[in-house]
Parts: sequence; C-alpha cells; structure tokens
Amino acid sequence: MSPSKTLSPLLTHPVLRFLARRVAYSLVVLVGVLIVVFALVHLVPGDPVRIALGTRYTPEAYDALRAASGLDQPLLQQFFGYVTSAVRGDLGVSFRNGDPVAGILVERLPATLSLAAVGIVIALLIALPAGIWSALREGRVSDAIVRVTTQFGVSIPDFWMGILLIALFSTTLGWLPTSGYRPLLDDPGGWLSHVVLPGLTVGLVAGAIMTRYVRSAVLDASATGYVRTARSKGLPPAVVTFRHTVRNALVPILTITGIQLATILGGVIVVEVVFAWPGLGRLVYNAVAARDYPVIQGAVLLMAALFLLINLVVDLLYAVVDPRIRLS
Repeated sequence: MSPSKTLSPLLTHPVLRFLARRVAYSLVVLVGVLIVVFALVHLVPGDPVRIALGTRYTPEAYDALRAASGLDQPLLQQFFGYVTSAVRGDLGVSFRNGDPVAGILVERLPATLSLAAVGIVIALLIALPAGIWSALREGRVSDAIVRVTTQFGVSIPDFWMGILLIALFSTTLGWLPTSGYRPLLDDPGGWLSHVVLPGLTVGLVAGAIMTRYVRSAVLDASATGYVRTARSKGLPPAVVTFRHTVRNALVPILTITGIQLATILGGVIVVEVVFAWPGLGRLVYNAVAARDYPVIQGAVLLMAALFLLINLVVDLLYAVVDPRIRLS
C-alpha cells in the first residue's frame, strides 16, 4: 500500500482535520504576537546594551556586545533573523548574563506551571460547590452571601490578597514561609509549604470570578426544558442536579476554566514578585526593567503558545463532555 493511500484516511478524519486547522491558526497567531512584541520592545526607551554593561561599560565593549546581539543591524533584518532562529529553537541569548533564552525559559517554566496548577485547582474547589449551591438557592440568603463574597474576592487586587495572606499565615501565625521556592521533585514538602500562599492568592481571586460564571451556567441550564421535564418525572433532586443540570452546564464552565488558567499563566507577574517565586512572570518583570529584549520576546512567545494550547485542549474537551458538539 502506498504512503498516500495510508495517509488518506488520516487526513479526512474530523479530529485530525480540526487539529491541523488549529495548528495552522496558532502559527499565524504566534507570528502576529512576535511582530507586536518585537515592535513594542524596540519602542521602549533605554539602551539595553548600555544597561547590560553597567559599570563595565567601555566604548569597545559596547560596540562588541551590540554587534554580537545583532542590534547594529536594520530592524527588518533583526526581525527576520530572529524568526529564522526561533523556528530552529534558538531564541537568542540574554543581554544580562549571556545565557541561552530557551534554557532560561525551560528552567523557569516548572515554577509557573506548578503555581498555575495549584491556583486553578483551588479555584475549582471553590467555584464548583459555591456556584452550584448559589444557583440552586437563587434568591435566598445563602445565594446573597455567595454573591457578596465573590464580589469582594473579585475586587481585591492580587498583590493585596497576597500581602493579607502573608500577614495572617506567616507573620501572625507563623505557619508558612513568606516567600521562596523549592522544586517539587527535589523537595516535595518544601515545595508544598512554599506554594500554599501564592497558590491561595491566585486561586481565591480566580475562584471568585469562576463562581459567578458557574452560578450563571447552572441557572441557565436549570431553566431549560429537559431539566423541567426531569423534575416533572419525579426524579430525585440529586439526579436532576448532577445528571441533567450540572452536566449540561459543563461547556461554559470549561470555557471559563480555560480562560482563567491562561490568565493565571500570563498574569502572575505581581504574585511571583510578591512571593519571590522564580517563574516566568518574575522573569519578564526583571527583563523589562533591564531592557533584555531576547528574554522578553521569548517569554511572551512561550506564554502565547501556552494560551493557544489551553484553548485547543478546551475545544477538544467540548466534544467529550457534550456529544452534540462536532469538531468541524
């Protein structure tokens, strides 16, 4: 059998065709992100070479580092050179320490992924029971308490939430460390003790947002005809709630979960700075202060890729939780 005949059924499979289209779409988005970031970082005032040299500045060292980093070339040539290298996995080297950007990102990525995972788990543990409880008791005192509490959580900035948790659990009670990080594989106990406070900071804010969406999704599902029919048949309330109401509210719940996870991955800069967490957010913060163009571009490109990957996974899960949805 020829290779073309072997590949033909694969190319016509709806899931594979969907994945191929999404990958092509993602590549276009990544190129657009790269263009925007490349343009923005070059518009930021300040000379990155001069900042990188610091007290070691000499005209000779300045010219040598500028030539080595390619900043002496025209902008268009710099851009195409960067894209060509990025396709090969080479994201350049840091202006500050000369380390490969790809290696720096790989080193920092586990810290951010672990923080995001803990944060989204805490958010789901808050949002699912609170949102379902509030929706099932619409208009009652318990519903009002949940709505007021979530509004309070949404209104508090991440950094202020982190400071409050540090003041309570670290300064007052002395239960948890105020900052720092331990690798999960090297020191699971140390990692857990250090991730609790930043994870709570991220999870409480995200959980407050998600609770409101879960409540709305469950209320919308409760008003549908099939739920009213299930109630009229005399099915137990638990069966009506979880088999008919919550199950049919999973699509919007998956949507807000994916959005919040992507938001956590791309928006934990302040939390990582407050807790001295060595992740991508803190890396970007330091890179912006130092005008470290290659690190900024590489980190933003990685975050955009993670965002697109999360959206792809959520789209695939739609078809799993709701067979009526086709990947087309």
